[in-house]
Amino acid sequence: MLRVAVVGSGPSGVYTAQALLNRSLVPEVRVHVLDRLPTPYGLVRYGVAPDHEKIKSLQNSLRAVLEDERVTFVGHVQIGGADGVPPARLAELYHAVVYCVGAAADRPLAVPGEDLPGSWSATRFVSWYSAHPDIAPDGFTLEARSAVVIGVGNVAVDVARILARGADELRATDVPRAALGALAGSRVREVHIAGRRGPSQARFTTKELRELGALPGARVVVDPAELAMDPAYAAQEGLPLPAVVRRNLDVLRGWSARGEPAAADAARRIRLRFFLRPVELLERGGRVAGVRFARTAPDGAGGVQDTGAYEDVEAQLVLRAVGYRGVELPGLPFDPVRGTVPHAAGRVLRDGVPSPGEYVAGWIKRGPTGVIGSNRSCAKETVASLIEDAPLLARRPAAEDPLAVLRAWGLRPVEWDGWLSIERAEAALGRSLGRGPVKIPDWQGLLAAARGEEG
Repeated sequence: MLRVAVVGSGPSGVYTAQALLNRSLVPEVRVHVLDRLPTPYGLVRYGVAPDHEKIKSLQNSLRAVLEDERVTFVGHVQIGGADGVPPARLAELYHAVVYCVGAAADRPLAVPGEDLPGSWSATRFVSWYSAHPDIAPDGFTLEARSAVVIGVGNVAVDVARILARGADELRATDVPRAALGALAGSRVREVHIAGRRGPSQARFTTKELRELGALPGARVVVDPAELAMDPAYAAQEGLPLPAVVRRNLDVLRGWSARGEPAAADAARRIRLRFFLRPVELLERGGRVAGVRFARTAPDGAGGVQDTGAYEDVEAQLVLRAVGYRGVELPGLPFDPVRGTVPHAAGRVLRDGVPSPGEYVAGWIKRGPTGVIGSNRSCAKETVASLIEDAPLLARRPAAEDPLAVLRAWGLRPVEWDGWLSIERAEAALGRSLGRGPVKIPDWQGLLAAARGEEG
C-alpha cells in the first residue's frame, strides 16, 4: 500500500488526491490531505467572494474526493515553521509528500506610504469578509468615503464589488456577522479601480466586469479619453484580439458612452481608471489620505512609459491587488525570485537533483497563474511523476498509522467528523440569526465547534 500525504486542501491539493485515486497503476493507495486550518477547501472557502455562489459550489466536487474511503482529511496540522512539523519529519511518515501550499503572500507596491494605516492588501480584505481565522473579525471599519483598489484583475474587481454592494444583498450569503455589520455601516461612496496599463491588458474576465454594472445603487464610470489611449481600443476592428479582450472593450465602451451620472442616479460610484501607476500613498493625520499616480502612456512595444504628469486621487482606504506570491516553507528548497519550489515535472529539486518522495503542485509549483481549473492539469502532471516513481517509493519506510504518530507528537488533528461538526455549528449560527449558514470567523470558535462544544 502506498501512503501519500498531500499538504493543502485547496483545489490543487484535492485534485492531486483525485488524480492519485484515479490511477489504476496504484490499486492500493491511501491519501492523507493535511491542512493548517481545521476547515477544507482552501481559497474556495476563503478566497471566493461570498456572492459568487456558482464558484463556491465547487466545494461539492471537492467534498466528494475528501469523502472517498481512501482519503483522510487531517486539519489543524501545521507543516513547517517554528510550531509545525518539519518536512523532514513528515517524510518519515509517508512514502511520498505532495506540497500544495499555494501562494499565501501578496505582492507589495514598494512605494512610500504603503504601510500607512488604511493601506491594506486585498488578500487581507478578502480574508476578512471570508471569515479567515487569521484575521480578526473586527479587522476592518469602513469609515472611508473614497477607496482606491490598485490592480485590474478579478481580485480587484471582487473587492470593489463588495465595497459597492449593499449589505442587505450579502445577508443571504455566509459573510460573518462582524463583516456584514461593517459593510452595513460603510460610508464608502466612491471606489476607484486603477491600473498602470490600458484596458486591453487588464486581467479581469468579462463576467466579473459585467457584475460591476449590475449592482443596485451603484454606477460604473469610465473615462472615454483613457480608453482612447489604448492602441487596441482605438483600432479594435482591425486587430485579431483575444475574445475576452474584445468583450471587455465592448463593455467598457458602453459604460464610457453614458458619461458622468447625476448625483441622484446612484448611491455609489465605481470608477475604472487606466494608465495610472502608483508612486506614493499620501498621508494626513497619520493615515492614508490618497494615492499619487504617475500618468503613463503606451510605449509602442506593448508596455507603458511615464509621461511626466501626475494625478492625486483622494482615498481613506487603499487596497492593493497586484498579485500573489509564494512563501518559503522552511525545510523545502525555494526560489525567491519566482516565489516557487524548484521542480522538474512536479518532483522537488534539491541542488538540481530530484528529492525522493517530495513533490509539488499548484501555485507553489508554477506560480500564481491560471484559474481554479488550471490546477487539475498541474496536479495530473505531478501525479504522473509520482506514479512513475512508485516502485522506488514503495520501498521507503512509512508509518502504519501516521495520525497516531502526529498525536504522539502533541498535535490535535481535526478529521472529517470534526469538519462536519463545524458545518453543523455554522448552520446553527445562521439559523439563530435568521440567515443561511454563517461562517465562524475565529480559531477558538472553529476548534470548539470541531470538538462539538456548544457556543
